[in-house]
Amino acid sequence: MFGAAAHVDSGNRHTRRLPRVRGLALAALMATTAACGSGGGDGGTGSEDKNGADRSASPSGSAPASGTGALTEAALKAVAFTDGERIGPYTANETDGAPLGENYTAEPARCQPLVSLAAGATAHDPAAEVHREAGIADEVAGIGVLVQLRSYAGDGAAAVMKDLAAAGDACAGGYTEVRTIARAKVLKVEPAEAPAIGDEAVAFRFTVLDVKGELKLYEYLTVVRSGTTTLSFRADFLGTKDIGAVPREIIDAQWKKFSSARGTGT
Repeated sequence: MFGAAAHVDSGNRHTRRLPRVRGLALAALMATTAACGSGGGDGGTGSEDKNGADRSASPSGSAPASGTGALTEAALKAVAFTDGERIGPYTANETDGAPLGENYTAEPARCQPLVSLAAGATAHDPAAEVHREAGIADEVAGIGVLVQLRSYAGDGAAAVMKDLAAAGDACAGGYTEVRTIARAKVLKVEPAEAPAIGDEAVAFRFTVLDVKGELKLYEYLTVVRSGTTTLSFRADFLGTKDIGAVPREIIDAQWKKFSSARGTGT
């Protein structure tokens, strides 16, 4: 997760170009400081068959990877936000590397899908993934959203959604996110309203305890599946404000780009 924080995260949790930072990144920073002795975190319809294969015609350059049914990285980039693209008050940017990589783990392990879906992090490795971040460029405090598109071979995308739902239920009472230099306590996982788009969608609200055990921070995760592709949106706020949901305009804008190019509907 990447809650409200000052972003100095050597673990590459969320490498923002915008002047913002993430919550559990603060846990990492403060934990590192303490260690150093300075005083011490859908349900719609698409055009896929029952096995998740996209029946719609693929636009040029976006054909699935041979023999897998999964979109290639180039295909995902073609439907992702472009660097500098504006979505209302938000600006999208490419990330430097892959945020929330396999070095982000959960205790207990059954909660892992809520922490990271990156290659190597769960039992279902994506065939390709593309990462974007969106925020208000001139705001030091504000909402930030990590947008991640992933494609899977076979029924991998559907399996990921099943695992997310199971983790949401099993980890409702909380879990610990573990990284190389920090641990962050998630106090509660609650279901949130999921958008009625794609083949299925899930959404969660996370209550996170800051590293000093004094403040509660809030993050939101929404994941939409369309055929063999998932669209993930993780949102937070720099501070203790509860933003209530992933900004819908970001979800809608990314879904519109994806579904228009792929020939899928709502």
